[in-house]
Amino acid sequence: TLILTATSGDTGKAALEGFRDVPGIKICVFYPDGGVSPIQRSQMVTQQGDNVAVFGIRGNFDDAQTGVKNIFAQCSNGFLPGGISRLSSANSINIGRLAPQIIYYWYAWATLCRAGKIDPNEPVNFSVPTGNFGDILAGYFAKCMGLPVGKLLCASNANNVLTEFLLTGKYDRRRPFYKTTSPSMDILVSSNLERLLYLASGGDAEMVAEKMRELNEQGWYQIEGDLLQKIQGTFLCGCCDDTMTAQTIKTVWGQERYLLDPHTAVAWAVADQHRAELSGQTVVLSTASPYKFAPAVLAALGQAVPEDAFAAMAELQTLTGVPVPAPLAELKILPVLHHDCIEVNEMADYVRRKMEG
Repeated sequence: TLILTATSGDTGKAALEGFRDVPGIKICVFYPDGGVSPIQRSQMVTQQGDNVAVFGIRGNFDDAQTGVKNIFAQCSNGFLPGGISRLSSANSINIGRLAPQIIYYWYAWATLCRAGKIDPNEPVNFSVPTGNFGDILAGYFAKCMGLPVGKLLCASNANNVLTEFLLTGKYDRRRPFYKTTSPSMDILVSSNLERLLYLASGGDAEMVAEKMRELNEQGWYQIEGDLLQKIQGTFLCGCCDDTMTAQTIKTVWGQERYLLDPHTAVAWAVADQHRAELSGQTVVLSTASPYKFAPAVLAALGQAVPEDAFAAMAELQTLTGVPVPAPLAELKILPVLHHDCIEVNEMADYVRRKMEG
């Protein structure tokens, strides 16, 4: 099995580590060159394993994800390299990726119950930083399974295509693409949204296929009426630019002594935006270590930022006393094993050469 994965930063390392040297598996990970943090990149390009390959692409995450989907589409035309019998994926192209994410929501609810914070039947709200709409869709699955979910807050950065969709029903990817301090959310084509449309419409596959065709051909689509109202009944939304993200990191550190990474800060800020209209407990999903984005977090705390990301990690630890996770600390001394950076249109041929070489 060949696992092809596009990553906006975090999925890549997790997939590489999970499948490293697993018999019968080879894995290729594509990341946007210049579109992940230096620490995220270091996590991937230092990855060991005889069955792993890591490529930067000259483009953004949407380009990488589209390239992987195109390779899947070529399967029926004899794409598979020699020795490969099937393709799979480890980012949320693969719906199996969402299954373990469902557990976060049940675990948070159970923890609140055990702590006496809520009655077991009391709905809980969840604010989720999202770009590809996978983690928050897992929350919707949990709700469908019977978890007492109040509202799911879809928190976006400056790439706020999901915010507009949830407010108006119009999904329009024809907009500027921003590189932000929360790069794992720098996405304009959220591949999991079609799954929500399918579920919320009662399984109207023809409608979903038509909307995806419109998105591919004209760059936008519109939903309205009962379907939009049903989605809006569960989902709230909001967005947060880099300035607000930095202010949130600073405020929460000052008040709570909790060190947010920029993605979690986006979710915290959006939860604050809706505080007055939410009832009951609200859980903010914290999705990454702040040390993966040490320069941005250090700047948010009003400190001078060294050019080197590892020096920024050391400065941040000295300032806050929050320990650097050991796997991140050791990256500085690990050799770079993966150097390749390719054009988007080279992805399929490059995979074939790597797998057959």
